[in-house]
Amino acid sequence: MSRPSDAAAPTLASPWPARSPVSRTELDPTSFLERSATIHPDRVAVVDGDLRRTYAELHERVRRLASALRSRGLDGHDRIAALLPNAPELLELHHAVPMAGAVLVAINVRLSAAEVGYILEHSGSRLLVVDPELEPLAAQAPAGLEVVRLGDEYEALLGSGDPAGVPSQLADEEEPIAIDYTSGTTGRPKGVVYTYRGAYLNALGEVIEAELGHQPVYLWTLPMFHCNGWCFPWAVTAAAGTHVCLRAVDPEAIWRLLREEGVTHYNGSPTVQSGLVHHPDARPLERPVTALVAAAPPSPTLLARMEELNIRVVHVYGLTETYGPHTVCSRPDGWDELPAPERARRLARQGQGYTTADLVRVVDEEGRDVPRDGATMGEVVMRGNNVMAGYFADEEATGHAFRGGWFHSGDLAVWHPDSAIELRDRGKDVIISGGENISSIEVEQALCAHPAVLEAAVVAVPHEHWGERPKAFVTLKPGAQLAEPELIAFCRERLAHYKCPDAIAFGPLPKTSTGKVQKFVLREPEWAGHERRIN
Repeated sequence: MSRPSDAAAPTLASPWPARSPVSRTELDPTSFLERSATIHPDRVAVVDGDLRRTYAELHERVRRLASALRSRGLDGHDRIAALLPNAPELLELHHAVPMAGAVLVAINVRLSAAEVGYILEHSGSRLLVVDPELEPLAAQAPAGLEVVRLGDEYEALLGSGDPAGVPSQLADEEEPIAIDYTSGTTGRPKGVVYTYRGAYLNALGEVIEAELGHQPVYLWTLPMFHCNGWCFPWAVTAAAGTHVCLRAVDPEAIWRLLREEGVTHYNGSPTVQSGLVHHPDARPLERPVTALVAAAPPSPTLLARMEELNIRVVHVYGLTETYGPHTVCSRPDGWDELPAPERARRLARQGQGYTTADLVRVVDEEGRDVPRDGATMGEVVMRGNNVMAGYFADEEATGHAFRGGWFHSGDLAVWHPDSAIELRDRGKDVIISGGENISSIEVEQALCAHPAVLEAAVVAVPHEHWGERPKAFVTLKPGAQLAEPELIAFCRERLAHYKCPDAIAFGPLPKTSTGKVQKFVLREPEWAGHERRIN
């Protein structure tokens, strides 16, 4: 039987309702604050030492700040920069700046003055909110930039605003809400543009994948400037949770706050997690705490130790260009019945796309899917709601990143039969020795399985015969002693001999502010005098 067509309708007009503001509002993550303040006005929203603020108080401060910014003519996508630690004021700016119609540029507080100056200049920021202790980092700020310091200046700005706030100017959810600059291990950092729509959906994705539930207590161990704190300033607010501010990562303070404040969730890189689980205060928690782990693939050894401490790991993966986390390693049915080592091994995978994101692919150089055999490596590519709009003022870089209709991560992974991806390397970090590909991550995980090893990084170094060989750089746990031959032998018990490092150097590893090991710093001296960085 044929289906009636729309043309058979008794009227010439379309039978389908037209788009209407009654059935649509633009997706805006700042709306989460109004909802939580309306429903839970007396719930504690912010904790910072002895400071406690309710949702009603936070909402009024944010509205005042948005009004004050707009009264200064800061709207219409003007950029407002912040150079702040994880302080309540940075949380307020995440809501107030977009409410005013401006765009937030939260700057990495561990950059140099020259790097901060470049970001302020490139972004075209008109106002900078800065912690007085960090003001020297703004020494190379462009002329004419207005500066507001935390303390009396910030409170005066906030106090000049109307507690009723300002009407929204948002016309399209695809408008920019923030610019996040890549940590960029080489070359100038690029400005990644986030939209209201992407931030809203990523925030809801965090609510789902981190299982925030209702009234979570979230500890700010992750820098709020990093990918806008993975959108958790909006996600925790959407769940009407409590933001526990922590201005610097301190394992002793983290363990104290986990217990005293009843923390339910926190985020951090494997470096943060490693420092936490090896601290003298590390003891199993009375109730489970959920930790999102990202940045570098965590070793199964670290994951198993966190489980022993009653820390439930949610392993996520993403980039600045994907609002932070884009994939999550989901736990399959029957997970609890698996042996602990097998759970840890599977949890080291990066999994698949968030609920609010498209599924990711692993492709070869021609853009074709690699076999889902858990062995063939290819590049991870993404697209969907949680991919950036593009790079600010850089069409060429945007076009290159989006070639073929997908965002190219530059990360290499294998694709498992169950659809999960497993990261194996950065494209530039693959070691090719005698024609064999060696995954530096695989070697690093073997090294980290030694009880004396805190963390490890492996890079390619030139070799006269094999072209390249792996060299390891290892940090030992406090008080531990270990000789190079012993650790190489330990590695050989777990890996094919050709994969094991020929040499090991001991000492602290150079890292970016977000906890990623700067392998180029380790690699450069090894390749001194070579025209190319591959053999």
